[in-house]
Amino acid sequence: MSGQHIAATELTARTDALEQAVTLAGSRVDETVARRVSGTVAGARERLALGVDHTLVALVGGTGSGKSSLFNAIAGLDFADVGVKRPTTADVTACVWGSTGEALLDWLGVASDRRIERESALDGDTEAPLRGLVLLDLPDHDSIEQTHRVIVDRLLPMVDLLVWVVDPQKYADDALHSGYLRHLVGHESAMTVVLNHIDTVRPEMRDELAADVSRLLVEDGLTGVQVMVASAREGVGIAEIRARLTDVVSRRSTAAVRLGAEVNDAAVALARAVAAPSPSRAPLPVDDVVDDLIAAAGLVAVADAVAAVVRGSSGSVPALGPVQPDSVDIARSRWLEALVGRAPESWLADVGARIASVDRLRVTVDEALGSLTLAARRSRLALALSVLAVVAVLAGVAMSAVAAGWWTVASLTDLSTVPAWALAAGALILAVALLALAGAAKRSAARRRSAAVLREGREKVAGVVRIALVEPTTAVLDERDRVEELTAVAQAGHSTDPSPARPPA
Repeated sequence: MSGQHIAATELTARTDALEQAVTLAGSRVDETVARRVSGTVAGARERLALGVDHTLVALVGGTGSGKSSLFNAIAGLDFADVGVKRPTTADVTACVWGSTGEALLDWLGVASDRRIERESALDGDTEAPLRGLVLLDLPDHDSIEQTHRVIVDRLLPMVDLLVWVVDPQKYADDALHSGYLRHLVGHESAMTVVLNHIDTVRPEMRDELAADVSRLLVEDGLTGVQVMVASAREGVGIAEIRARLTDVVSRRSTAAVRLGAEVNDAAVALARAVAAPSPSRAPLPVDDVVDDLIAAAGLVAVADAVAAVVRGSSGSVPALGPVQPDSVDIARSRWLEALVGRAPESWLADVGARIASVDRLRVTVDEALGSLTLAARRSRLALALSVLAVVAVLAGVAMSAVAAGWWTVASLTDLSTVPAWALAAGALILAVALLALAGAAKRSAARRRSAAVLREGREKVAGVVRIALVEPTTAVLDERDRVEELTAVAQAGHSTDPSPARPPA
C-alpha cells in the first residue's frame, strides 16, 4: 500500500472521528466553533472524494520553453501538443500514473480529451514508482491570452511540485521573476527549475548557465531551489527529473498535508471548547446527597421510633411524612455544585436539564420510602427471658415461703433452714439476671431493627439517586469524554512531515 493511500485512509478515519465528535457535542459547544468544525468536515469530505492520494506536479513555463516536449519525454508518450508555428500550450493536459482520478481532473478543469493514463500491462513495474502522479502541462504563463494566465494562477496553489521550465534565451525574463518566482519565497522545497533546450548550449557553457539561473533565484529570495538541465529532444536529464518526481510521489501530497492540518486545527478548537476547566476524578457525592434526602425524609427519627416499639417503650410507629421541597432543592443543588469544573458550563447546564427536577426527585423519594417496611414487634428472645424471670421470681417467693415455714418448725425442733433460704436467694438472683438479659435482648433487637429500617431506606433512596441523578449525569460526562477522545483521534497522526507546503497563488 502506497504512503499516499495510507494518508487517504488515515484522513478518512480522522474526518469520521471529527464528524462524530461535533455531532455528539451538538449545541453544547459554541456555535462558531461548531460551524467551523462542521465546515471543515464538509470540506474534507469533498476533498477526500476527489482523492488526496494523488501527487500533482505542474510543468509551468513561458512560450517556447518546451514544456509540452518535456511533458511527452517524462511520460514517454507523444500526447501533449507541441507547437510548430506558435509553440503555445492553450489547454491543461494531464497524464495520470495509475488510476484515472477523473473526479480530481474534473475539479482541476482538465478537459476529457486532454487526459491520458500512463500505466499499462506492457509497462510491467517500470512505471510503478510514479503511481499516483498527476502530471500537468499548464498553459504558458506569459501567453497573450488572458485565460491562459487565469488557468495558471488558479492551479498553482493546488499542486505539490512546480516544475518551472525555462529556456537558455528567456530564463531571465522579468515576467517570470517578478510575476511569479518572487512571490514563492518560503516554498522552495515545492519547486524545481528545469533549464530546457540545453542541447542548444555548448557543453562547456552549461554549468555556467545553470549557475546563473541559481543566482537569479537567490536574487528573487529563493534559496535552495534545485536547478536541473534537460533536453527533451535528446533525452538529457529526463531520468533525473523522473527520479525527482518519484521522490515527491513517495511523500504525502500537498492536499493530504493541508487537509490533515485543517482537520487537526478544527479538532484542537473543538477539544478546547469541551475541555473541563478543572478536571476532577473525585467520585460523585452520592453518599452525601443520599444522607441529605434521608434526613429530609425524617428516616432516622422513624427508625428510632421503630426501635422504641421493639424495646417496648412505645406502642406505635409514626408514618413517614412527605419530603420537604426545600430540603430536596438543597440536596439537588449540592449535587450540581459538586460538578463545577468537571465540564464547561454548557455541559453542566445539560446535566441540570437531564437530572430529575426538585418536584420529581421529591415525589420519587416519597414513593420509594412509601414502600419501606416499618412493622415492628417485640423481641421473642426478650419475651421468653422475661417470662423465665417471672417464673424465677415466683420460684424464689415460693422458696422463701417454704424457708419461712421451715424456720418456724426448726425453731421448735431445732432443724437447719439454710438450704431453703439458699434456693430462694438463687431463684431471685436468676430472675434478676434473666431480666437483665431480656433488657439486653430488647436493646439489641431494637438496634438491629432500626439499622434494618435505615439500611432498607438508604438502599431505596440510593436507587432513586442513581436513576434520577447519577445516570443522567454520568451520561453527559461520558459524552463529553467521548467527544474529547474523538478529537484526540482526529488529531492523531497529524503530519509533521516536512512535505512541501502548497505554493500561494
